[in-house]
Amino acid sequence: MTIAASASASRSGTGPAIAAILVLSAAATLFLFWLIYIHPAAASSTEYAFLPALNAIFNGLAATALLVGYTFIRAHRIPQHRASMITAFVFSSLFLVSYVIHHALHGDVRYPAHAVLRSVYLPLLTSHIVLATIALPLVLITFFFSLSGRIPQHRKVARWTFPLWLYVSVTGVITYVMLRLAQAS
Repeated sequence: MTIAASASASRSGTGPAIAAILVLSAAATLFLFWLIYIHPAAASSTEYAFLPALNAIFNGLAATALLVGYTFIRAHRIPQHRASMITAFVFSSLFLVSYVIHHALHGDVRYPAHAVLRSVYLPLLTSHIVLATIALPLVLITFFFSLSGRIPQHRKVARWTFPLWLYVSVTGVITYVMLRLAQAS
């Protein structure tokens, strides 16, 4: 960002808002890292064993809403596009709440070492995690630009946000299915 662009961004209120989004996203990412890899699981019961499947459903619904929203924007149907994207955001938010609850109660679930597709699963999961970390602030920034009426900026960021968000949603479903199949074998 140039000095002139930076000065313009701070005058329009964009700079502080984006900085806040980045700080919030970093805090959320650090919290999730702590929850998954450091915090001990609270329970070992199977009472909430449905949560991973629910997470996959939320991811699938978010991906569907993203695709519907994309078709609406290509057809210049702005209100329908906005409704679809808000729906995708709601499903992704519900996923995140369910994901946090699951990991707080059950901790991390490891892919079986003997499973045939382990060499496919681990790189897929790694790309999913890395891109989810990048997608979070992009989604929030994209929504900020849209909801604040900064449509040219929204379009620029959305070109990056959409494929990342879609990839993360779809790979969330795929990793769930792969893990369940490996555990069943």
